[in-house]
Amino acid sequence: MKKIGILFGQENTFPQAFVDRVNEKTGGTKMMAEFVRIDQVEQAVPTDYAVIIDRISQDVPFYRAYLKNAALGGTAVINNPFWWSADEKFFNNALAVQLGVPVPRTLLLPSKERPHDTSHNSFRNLEWTNWEAAFQKIGFPAFMKPHSGGGWKNVYKLDNADEFFRAYDETGQLVMLLQEAVDFTDYFRCYCIGGKEVLIMPYEPRNEPHLRYATEMKTTGAAGKKLLATMKDYVLKLNQGLGYDFNTVEFAVRDGIPLAIDFGNPAPDADVHSVGQQNFEWVVEAAANLAISRAKAQKPGADNLTWGTFVRQSAGGVAPAPKKVEAKKEDEAKLKAKKKKE
Repeated sequence: MKKIGILFGQENTFPQAFVDRVNEKTGGTKMMAEFVRIDQVEQAVPTDYAVIIDRISQDVPFYRAYLKNAALGGTAVINNPFWWSADEKFFNNALAVQLGVPVPRTLLLPSKERPHDTSHNSFRNLEWTNWEAAFQKIGFPAFMKPHSGGGWKNVYKLDNADEFFRAYDETGQLVMLLQEAVDFTDYFRCYCIGGKEVLIMPYEPRNEPHLRYATEMKTTGAAGKKLLATMKDYVLKLNQGLGYDFNTVEFAVRDGIPLAIDFGNPAPDADVHSVGQQNFEWVVEAAANLAISRAKAQKPGADNLTWGTFVRQSAGGVAPAPKKVEAKKEDEAKLKAKKKKE
């Protein structure tokens, strides 16, 4: 009997639906799903689970350590706990550029306050930040957000330098990103499960949380079909490059070009009350199919994790060919072409 577990926290609708769907599909004979049960965790001792869907370890370090130990014993953990421990938004953006996916202009900022147990001498390699040059590079309005984090925590929208400095003073020891704001005509959130299955959902981040999926795609006709195809291609490139099994990618569309805004989510929202019944059914079905497939392929004691192409190429000594994409230049080229037609 191969067991599939789901590790979760405060969410209520997805975990039970996932367990029920897996057990419905497998009949509970050679494979079954349940909520993960953790008792004593001993080093190098395998768990009873062939697969674990992780929905909470980004917030609970104890669970993260448990999952790494489980993976060492052969459990296929979704998503890879080693990759998420190393992952952060600034690197993701840089890799997206290499993969050929447009992203907003972004700068990495030193923390406003020094980390504990450091002094002025700890930063002798760091030059004073030329804020005027930084603002010229990014422009206003802009967003400032943690280089590693999620859930809209410590995110600021800034319209000028004064607002930037007031917000920056509040960030303490957080390492932040300064990123251009994208004036979008369309916005989408896209599920990607198993690095193959993609669901593109119109999304309005400016709405209240329970109404963000209550919107429709603005781009229509041939342009709409092209946009959908482009986003699907970008979603697959990002998830296969990063090695995510269960992720969402957000796109802001400016002048017909989808810019990837957020695409590193260890436990993307899958609550029926926010994503809606139709989207919920899709993600439950896709997640169940993925878990069953991974359980069938799982080999006890082996490495059953998903590793992205970036890691596999690096481990194999093959450097990926850089594909620099400057979103601003692409926008300018598109606008010039449009003006010529007019």
